[in-house]
Amino acid sequence: MHHAIKRLARSTAIVGGFVLIALIVLTTASIIGRTLSDVLHTDFAADVMGSLTQRLLDVGLGEINGSYELLEAGVAFAIFSFFPVCQLYTSHATVDVFTSLLPQRVTRLLMAFWEVVLTAALILISVQLFGGVQRYYGNGETTFFLQFPVWWAYAASFAASVVTCIVALYCAVMRIRESMTGQALLPQV
Repeated sequence: MHHAIKRLARSTAIVGGFVLIALIVLTTASIIGRTLSDVLHTDFAADVMGSLTQRLLDVGLGEINGSYELLEAGVAFAIFSFFPVCQLYTSHATVDVFTSLLPQRVTRLLMAFWEVVLTAALILISVQLFGGVQRYYGNGETTFFLQFPVWWAYAASFAASVVTCIVALYCAVMRIRESMTGQALLPQV
């Protein structure tokens, strides 16, 4: 079971990583295009490059329309895609100034408790995302520039959040078992 959960979490993170790389390329291309467009609109560029300036502008050199919309949707998906790996490897930010002095058994109980609380919070977030999918699917709202349905972004994030919930439930069960048996069943960071 652990290998299947591990594979699921890693696969989701890899997909999120590819989306993040695509967003970086898109944003970089958009910034370069916008900067070149700004330069081409100067008198200096017209004097130096002549008619080539206007031809480049006519080709459409400039900012990529809708890049902000894609960035917003893609980053939300990427964030939810990385949650499962963070959950599995206990890579969330923790403050253990006081708990590091506690006995191992108490620490395991606290870890199990907070794992259950975090799992409940992640399930609540997932339920709210599903509500967003239903709401935006029902009202047909689209993005301003690209006119793609807003529910697509919610659905992608929801799919990643479902994986997060599966991994979180697994981790919560394992942490409870750890607190009861004293054995380390999940990776410790």
